[in-house]
Amino acid sequence: MTTMGAMIMTPLMGKLLLGTVVPVNAVAIAKSTVQVVLVPILLGMALNAQFPRRVQQILPYSPIVGVLLTCALVGTSVAGCAGPILSAGFSLQLAAALLHGLGGVAGYFLTQPFYGEEVCRTFAIEFAMKSSAFGYLLASLHFSDFAVRVPSAVSIVWMTLIGSSLAVASRFFPPQECQIPMDDDQGDDAENVVEETQS
Repeated sequence: MTTMGAMIMTPLMGKLLLGTVVPVNAVAIAKSTVQVVLVPILLGMALNAQFPRRVQQILPYSPIVGVLLTCALVGTSVAGCAGPILSAGFSLQLAAALLHGLGGVAGYFLTQPFYGEEVCRTFAIEFAMKSSAFGYLLASLHFSDFAVRVPSAVSIVWMTLIGSSLAVASRFFPPQECQIPMDDDQGDDAENVVEETQS
């Protein structure tokens, strides 16, 4: 939902907010958004529909590939902006950390009235790991001023640290409700199996 919404909100918010400070080509940003967001989704869906067995064979390797690509992305982004990042000082680090930290907190507490603990934790991780890599790409493509991409580069680092930390913490301290609920018939069947085993 948020991914699809990004295709509309990114150029719109860029034009409404950034457009008051610097020139913004909303059409070009919308085109880049479709290329980066929509095309990979459609490609993945098509491959999964046409070659489901091949996709299932590749899936176990996806996490490690994702981690390696994330490391490369973070390293490349930070290396390209190392000087301006150091010059920006603590205030930029604090802003980026709060962006992802408060995002995780909001994702957890805003969903508590509607979902259980496991789903709330998932929302917290999802909100905290909203990647700024897309912002870095847009800044590189559509803004001539090099400094525009610096906040996104810092945000990528904090996204990785905070999101990964939440995921690890959730794994080591699993919610109590992770058991799959059974209806009455399933519960009776399970009790019968236990009794037969004991006898």
